[in-house]
Amino acid sequence: MADSAKSGKSPNRGGPISRRQARKRAVEMMYEAAQRGADAVTLLADRVGSVEVDPIADYTISLVEGVTGRKAQIDELLSEHAQGWTLDRMPPVDLAVLRVGVYELLWATDVPDPVAIDEAVGLAKELSTDDSPRFVNGVLGRIGTIADRLRAVL
Repeated sequence: MADSAKSGKSPNRGGPISRRQARKRAVEMMYEAAQRGADAVTLLADRVGSVEVDPIADYTISLVEGVTGRKAQIDELLSEHAQGWTLDRMPPVDLAVLRVGVYELLWATDVPDPVAIDEAVGLAKELSTDDSPRFVNGVLGRIGTIADRLRAVL
């Protein structure tokens, strides 16, 4: 049995939180905020430093704040490039994954474009339906092909 399981502690407590874990947490928070009709940054602020939840990585905070701050731009891009899909029709988890993916693709300067897309596809595989990874890959792939031009004007 793993040490974390024996001690009853979460595997994240006491150890570094990977970027992959931070992304997943950001997606979960964006999803939860959407389901509650709440602001994701407010939800995040209520949890940072709380002893009742696992520690929240700085990168999770960056993603939630970044996506929330650019949500109108991100949603406009998603609406334009999600062929045949409106935001309202998208599964909420997919929408959260796509928002984080677009933010990383266009505004996270230390994340290479292919990594942003691959990570979003991985999250879709883990958190959503069997069709979601292909959908996420298609939408982010279309945005990725024009990412340099978008970064120049956004």
